[in-house]
Amino acid sequence: PDAQRAGVRDEGKMARFLRLGTLALKGSNLSTPANLTLSRGNSRLVNALSPLGSTQYATSAITNPSLPVNELSCGLKEDDLEREPVGNTANRRAFTYFVLGSARFAYMSLTRVAALKVISTMSASADVLALASLEVDLSSIGVGNAVTVKWRGKPVFIRHRAPEEIAEAKAVPLSELRDPQTDEERVQLPEWLVMLGVCTHLGCVPLGNAGDYGGWFCPCHGSHYDTSGRIRKGPAPLNLEVPPYKFTTDTSLLIG
Repeated sequence: PDAQRAGVRDEGKMARFLRLGTLALKGSNLSTPANLTLSRGNSRLVNALSPLGSTQYATSAITNPSLPVNELSCGLKEDDLEREPVGNTANRRAFTYFVLGSARFAYMSLTRVAALKVISTMSASADVLALASLEVDLSSIGVGNAVTVKWRGKPVFIRHRAPEEIAEAKAVPLSELRDPQTDEERVQLPEWLVMLGVCTHLGCVPLGNAGDYGGWFCPCHGSHYDTSGRIRKGPAPLNLEVPPYKFTTDTSLLIG
C-alpha cells in the first residue's frame, strides 16, 4: 500500500497520468480485474478512467509502481502527446493564408486573360476596319448628276446638286415635313448631298431622279423624297439617313 500511494502522491504526476491514460486507453474494451483491491484514493483514479471502458493501465500502474509514468504499454510516450507549440501553429496558419491568397490571385489572373481574349475576338479585324471608311473622288461627278457607292454593305447616294435644286430644298416650310429638318442640317456643302440609299420604311433602295418632288422614289410602297432626301409622301416615317463623312479636299470625300 505504501508503494501504491507513493506512485500517485504527486498531484502534477496524477494529472498527467490521467491525461495520458485517457488518450491511450480510449476505445479499449478491457475491464477491471475482479480480484483487484484499491485504496480510496486509487479508486477515484480508476473511476475516472472507467467511463472509457478500460482500466488496464491504471491497475497496472497501481499494482506495479515501477511502471514509468511517462511511457505507456502501448508504445506511446508523453512527448508524442504534447500539444504543439503556439509558434508552429501560427507559422502553419500564415502558410495556409499564403497558399489560399496565391490560388485566388491565379484564378483572377486567368479570368482576366479569358475575358480579354473574348473581348478581342469581338473587336473588328484590320481588314474590317479598312472597309469602315470609303474615299470617293468627286471630280468626275457633274452638276445635276448622282452616283451610288457601296459603304459597309449599304448603298450611298452622292448627288452634285444644281443651284435650282438647292433653292427648292431650302424653300420648303418645316411644317410640311413629316420628319422636320432644314436643308442646312443635312449637308456640309450646299452643292453636295450625301445620304444612305435605304428607304426608311422597309429598307428598299429608292430610285433617283424620280417621284413627285424630283428627288427619289421607292417603288416598293410609294415613298417620295425631295432633293434633300426628306420624306414628303408615302409610308416612310423618316428622312433618308445621312452617314458620317467629311471633305478631305475640294474634290475628295471620305465616308465613315
